[in-house]
Amino acid sequence: MTLPEDAQYCPRCATPLTLRPAFGGERPVCPACGYVHFRDPKVAAAVLIEQEERVLLVRRYNVPQAGLWSLPAGFVDAGEDPAEAAARECLEECGLRVRIVGLMDVIFGHEHPRGADIVIVYRGEVEGGQMLAGDDADAVAFFPLDELPPLAFAATRKVLSGRSASGDRML
Repeated sequence: MTLPEDAQYCPRCATPLTLRPAFGGERPVCPACGYVHFRDPKVAAAVLIEQEERVLLVRRYNVPQAGLWSLPAGFVDAGEDPAEAAARECLEECGLRVRIVGLMDVIFGHEHPRGADIVIVYRGEVEGGQMLAGDDADAVAFFPLDELPPLAFAATRKVLSGRSASGDRML
């Protein structure tokens, strides 16, 4: 195991960190002051919006997975309520103001180096706005569940595969 890129030096005394057993695992530890680095998980929030048996998806403009489709989603900022983050991402990527109406799923998995470790998926209802792609999306559209475009991420595939064509939850 090698030191993570973000944990090369102690943030307290600037001494190079070394890998040592600590708190049940091998972790970056400062040999000078004893600081132990714990990698925090990255958390993303997504929103599933359904209208007339169709789901709202955005086409990704940036890598990874540019050109593929996903639920409106993004990282939760420090101190931000994940439900508010999901609503914010929907506004930024789709131009739609949504009301979060419930928790759908919490999905663990790390698909790529810059990706989330945990994705929290909420159900949302459109309250207003004008559907228009923005931020890191270059298209936004509603799709019938039996005519989905190529999907970008496992979390999106998991959420959408757990639904029937009538929109009933199958999981």
